[in-house]
Amino acid sequence: MSSLFFILSAALDIAFYIVIAHVMMSWLINFEVLNLRQPLVWQIWNGLSRLLQPVYVQIRRVLPPMGGMDFSPMVLLFGLFALRVVLANNMMAFG
Repeated sequence: MSSLFFILSAALDIAFYIVIAHVMMSWLINFEVLNLRQPLVWQIWNGLSRLLQPVYVQIRRVLPPMGGMDFSPMVLLFGLFALRVVLANNMMAFG
């Protein structure tokens, strides 16, 4: 059963790094360091956006409008961190 703990832990880690990559890439695009006209940049951005937008939409339904600021990635990161803590605290239940 401990292997289940490590699999869930790795899945949370991967999700965390995907969100961080999406946030960093959005900053680089907004500050014109990266250009979406480059095919590789567009493919990575499009893939990350397609992966994360369904989750962000659900979070944005709950969050009030913040005047142009999007806090949904931060809320998602906090949720992933909370899941990680819950998983670590219940590690003994995995055997």
